[in-house]
Amino acid sequence: MIFWRGHTNLPDLINPIDYASLLFEHCSFLPSSIFVFQIFICIFVGMTIENIVNIRTEEEFASVALELFRYQAERCAPYRDYIALLGIDPAEVKRVEDIPFLPIEIFKSHDVYCGEGEPEIVFTSSNTGGTVASRHIMQSLATYRMAFTHAFEEFYGATEKWSIYGLLPNYLEREGSSLVYMVDELIRKAGSGGFYLNDYERLIADIEADPKPKILLGVSYALWDLAEQYAPKLKDTVVMETGGMKGRRKELAKSELHKILCDGFGVEKIHSEYGMAELTSQAYSSGDGIFCTPRWMRLLVRDVNDPFDHSPAGARGGIDIIDLANLSSCAFIQTQDIGRRYADGSFSIEGRIAGSDIRGCNLLVHNLL
Repeated sequence: MIFWRGHTNLPDLINPIDYASLLFEHCSFLPSSIFVFQIFICIFVGMTIENIVNIRTEEEFASVALELFRYQAERCAPYRDYIALLGIDPAEVKRVEDIPFLPIEIFKSHDVYCGEGEPEIVFTSSNTGGTVASRHIMQSLATYRMAFTHAFEEFYGATEKWSIYGLLPNYLEREGSSLVYMVDELIRKAGSGGFYLNDYERLIADIEADPKPKILLGVSYALWDLAEQYAPKLKDTVVMETGGMKGRRKELAKSELHKILCDGFGVEKIHSEYGMAELTSQAYSSGDGIFCTPRWMRLLVRDVNDPFDHSPAGARGGIDIIDLANLSSCAFIQTQDIGRRYADGSFSIEGRIAGSDIRGCNLLVHNLL
């Protein structure tokens, strides 16, 4: 095994994922612990965040997804136990569509972690409504920074060309927010903008005086408050909502909320960011609630009555997410969101699954809990 760890001179004209497969095919001398070798090879050449964010093709995505699945099925204890309850042999999973997705509520009750050594940080969910907060244990902040920076710049170009204004009062009032960390780092890289709590007049004045293109990124209720109380007509500004009234105002349909914000801010479209504490990456919408994922992230839609049956494009159902940047936790997450995935890979979110509507995996989850 020492030989493989030191063999770093990969041919220039071969994809490292293909190189791993080539090595694996020709290693007939290996003992029966071939699964361990397969795990090692995928860490060595395929599963670095640099390789993840540079995925270009569906073939590369599928190769890395399957290797990461086998690694996490072995190393992430809650995921391993869940797969065992399902009666699935990881070695028999040959297609991305057949990878089992870990119910997101497991992040509330278990340490979903497969990193080496102590984690660098633990992010937590906003714990709306007094429920137990989810915990996302991350081995490396550098991994998170690279993932969210590449995702942002894939859709908006170089961070430095923007001024970024964060209107995230409820997130700033607590510790452990991955969203606050992300926006703070983007503001630092942009070199202009800043965080604002409830000082709306100073926020408006600073935006109006700023000559750079601007992004005003805020939680839904705070943007609604700003639009309703001041109705500032913003110039050269992208308004981006991060979702959630957080119990501060009544819930509205996205189309209704976006109309209020468009009218209040004098913009044509409202952009959106889709992320959660349990993810490392984010999807973005440039309007009309249609989201696109970065290249290393995919979304599938499942039948809410059969969580192991994925639906065709256009069908409505529960959202399953593959985030390959979740290297030290679990990259395959069954969320409680409802939405649709379209033929081009884009998607929309239509709400949450009510507790009484969750079917199929409840008994398995309770056994794991």
